[in-house]
Amino acid sequence: MLLFPAFLIVVVVVLIPLIMTFADSLKHYNLLDMSGGTPFVGLQNYAKLLSDPGFWGSLGRTLHFTILSLVIEFILGVAIAMLLHAKFHGQWLLRGLIVIPWAIPTIVNGAMWRWIYNPSYGALNNFLVWLHLTKTYHQWLGSPATAMNMVVIADAWKMIPLVAMLVLAALQLIPEDVYEAVAVDGAGRIRSFFSITLPYLKNVILVVLVIRTIDAIKVFDIIYAMTGGGPANSTMPVAYYAYDATFNQLFISRGAAAAYLIAMLTLIFTIVYSRLLKTEEESK
Repeated sequence: MLLFPAFLIVVVVVLIPLIMTFADSLKHYNLLDMSGGTPFVGLQNYAKLLSDPGFWGSLGRTLHFTILSLVIEFILGVAIAMLLHAKFHGQWLLRGLIVIPWAIPTIVNGAMWRWIYNPSYGALNNFLVWLHLTKTYHQWLGSPATAMNMVVIADAWKMIPLVAMLVLAALQLIPEDVYEAVAVDGAGRIRSFFSITLPYLKNVILVVLVIRTIDAIKVFDIIYAMTGGGPANSTMPVAYYAYDATFNQLFISRGAAAAYLIAMLTLIFTIVYSRLLKTEEESK
């Protein structure tokens, strides 16, 4: 009985919309063509999506965004966590400052980086010209070749602190005597990192990997704020494809089908990571 209010919220907020969205994905539901109503078409919307080059293109861009952002966030996140774990004066101040990017709302972060990348008065172009690294101002978000990578940098800047703080929490649980024992055996910093630090961090890295992969696969808000999916759909991931089909083209059933395919993709990654976590725990 104590759990019933929470269960009711889950049913109303999650379960019912899931069922309604799945039902819409099995119909021909286009607000621009309601002359025939919303007839049941089965898996036809899914079949059309899987044969649509635009959908596969958005899926490729989603994987591009996910893989590149995860690599950047984990390399820099672990490096910053190691730095914050070291003892030095002003450590507390740096730990407080590092959280600021993560605390900024994603929409605000996207708008801020859009200004930074602005070809006319953006800080990035001015900085590069000041350093004499370039003589011309670049269209960072106006070129299909660079737009997605620029969005990845903006997203990574915001999410690296989350990775760093979670890894830092795990680092503080590693016993110091383990490092002392390895040092007595003649191990240097690099060997200690790979033989002691990384094994202790495996579980937290896998957990963060699950969280960030799910977030990256369904990325939408920073794309909406920075590029709107352009130029030439070069920054349109699967989630934005679903949004475009639903709210711009008013093809409700196609958007619902795309949303369910996103959910399936997320579920696959979650199952894989859960298996890895389970295997890691069983091996101990």
